Amino acid sequence: MTPPDRHTASTEPNPLSLGADYESLAARFRPVFARIAEGALERERTRSLPYEPIEWLKQAGFGAVRVPREYGGAGASLPQLIQLLIELGEADSNLPQALRGHFAFVEDRLNAAPGPARDVWFQRFVAGELVGNAWTEVGNVAIGDVITRVSRDGERWVVDGEKYYTTGSIFADWIDVYARRAEDGKDVIAAVRTDQPGVRRSDDWDGFGQRSTGSGTTTFEAAEVSEADIIDFETRFKYQTAFYQLVLLAVLAGVGRAALRDVTQEVRSRRRIFSHGNASSVARDSQVQQVVGQVAARVFAAESTAVRAAEAAQRAYEARFGESREAEREANVAAELDSARGQIVIADLVLQATTQLFNALSASATSETKRLDRHWRNARTAASHNPIIYKERIVGDWEVNGTEPPYVWQIGSGPVETAAAE
Repeated sequence: MTPPDRHTASTEPNPLSLGADYESLAARFRPVFARIAEGALERERTRSLPYEPIEWLKQAGFGAVRVPREYGGAGASLPQLIQLLIELGEADSNLPQALRGHFAFVEDRLNAAPGPARDVWFQRFVAGELVGNAWTEVGNVAIGDVITRVSRDGERWVVDGEKYYTTGSIFADWIDVYARRAEDGKDVIAAVRTDQPGVRRSDDWDGFGQRSTGSGTTTFEAAEVSEADIIDFETRFKYQTAFYQLVLLAVLAGVGRAALRDVTQEVRSRRRIFSHGNASSVARDSQVQQVVGQVAARVFAAESTAVRAAEAAQRAYEARFGESREAEREANVAAELDSARGQIVIADLVLQATTQLFNALSASATSETKRLDRHWRNARTAASHNPIIYKERIVGDWEVNGTEPPYVWQIGSGPVETAAAE
């Protein structure tokens, strides 16, 4: 008797996304990725937001790859999602980061209790609707505090506040807003539609890398939200910080692949040589080949680590619907730690690779026309999220003392004691 495929072996009435045939899945999207790559350099030069590429991905059903096949999605596992995001990141590293909030919200709905409310969101994802994010507040906001409010306005619920670093929201149909409910002080997620006057989105991100992620300011002024789309934050999926980090690992690995692609093309096509080189062509120069080999090895290690780190998060997802709460807790711990371990090494690998590529070339490689520096700038920007120094400490504290890692990170003007007390 032939055993059932893993992606169809889940029990009813709650089918899970346990994996698909990766090559068949990726083949659906690779023509779109190639089309995206064709315009990536020009978008970088002009700092143009990728509205069209986002639309191509929506039309191809990319936003629903994690939705179970029984609901019209692709049923991809988390490692497969990360591998797809790496391929997309090679085409344009801005895009997986722009979709980070969407896939996090999808993951939260995958972890939600089965029922009509969850089914509605699956239908929206399959229809191509995308979700952005609006969590961070800046200025005089204490750690643990949330200024954005969800409150009643007669028969309506409305959202008021201002958020920063709202990556991808400028492209989205919905925004995942972290807020506080005015009537009881509870933290909630409000899923707000963007096609209303009370939502204003700006592309005012001024970072030197990842310039086209649509990461700017979003303002909510009496923006209406359905009561069904106000979700208690305490129900948020437990491995969320690991998930957010995994997407950044995919961004970094994608940057590495793009850097390897470009340095290989530059070396292959270069005609001028140095008198003190080792061959009659750059492509035959053994020292240049060595540099490209080192870049390739670092990119290979980064990509392999990112996909491996996602395996722990997949186990946490599956444990969510298992019978053992202790097994689920252990899976969430492993997901957090593996994403942190991956971050620590992948950032270093890709930053080295995106610097080292210039050793295979010459001063002409610094041309603004080629913009090869964008790979380092993009990697440095993605690697600056969620400071590595703290992740190194967290991993070390676990290894030495068995201290469980934190699952929710916050930033604010202080005092730290306030957050610790809460």
